[in-house]
Amino acid sequence: MKTIAIMQPYFFPYLGYFQLMNAVDEFIIYDNIQYTKKGWINRNRILVNGKDEYITLPLRKDSDYLDINQRYLADIWWERDMLKLENKLANAYRKAPHFSYIYSVVRDCIRLNNPHLNLFAFLLYTLNAIKHYVKIKTPIIISSSLPIDPSLKSEDKVIALCKARQADRYINPIGGLERGLYNKETFKQNNIELLFHKINTISYKQFDNEFISNLSIIDVLMFNSKEKVKELLQEYTLVSNTPS
Repeated sequence: MKTIAIMQPYFFPYLGYFQLMNAVDEFIIYDNIQYTKKGWINRNRILVNGKDEYITLPLRKDSDYLDINQRYLADIWWERDMLKLENKLANAYRKAPHFSYIYSVVRDCIRLNNPHLNLFAFLLYTLNAIKHYVKIKTPIIISSSLPIDPSLKSEDKVIALCKARQADRYINPIGGLERGLYNKETFKQNNIELLFHKINTISYKQFDNEFISNLSIIDVLMFNSKEKVKELLQEYTLVSNTPS
């Protein structure tokens, strides 16, 4: 049985994103899908003085109808925001147990030397860097490299991508079940099993603060050893969209 997941690229996404990547045989990332301001494509949350705060990649002003692989970081990223983000991370996590090494990993990601940096290329680099650090072996496949009808949408597009990779199981984040995005019978008719990934209740010590869940993977790595992160990657449940 071959299992895949399909996701948009996110900016240093939360632990559940990497759990899903680790749970499948192949992980497809959308690059030829329309960028949306809502969601986590160019923003996330970190811990700052016991509270969650956003970190954001500024984007060049452009059409709202462009795909992710057609968007670029704004010039202000190079002129100001890159250093601001580095300083914010350093001030927030300097006393975290794994700060020294993780800060260097993250700093490498955000200091890529390309003055006209493509948003998708940036995000893919960061995802691969974290994937390598936590030793996830799942190959990443870029959606535009697959021969499917580009006009397909939502469920039809997912099924086409599954067939293009000869997959017979598809795992989607639990939000797909909660929002009723997919029909199990439709997948069954196409000989594909549909399951949903749900991260378990997880907590770890964040200095002496009350725990804040689902922050960026940066937070997880700052406070947990590589061995502990490997354990946390297994802390999830796969559920069907029908009652057990």
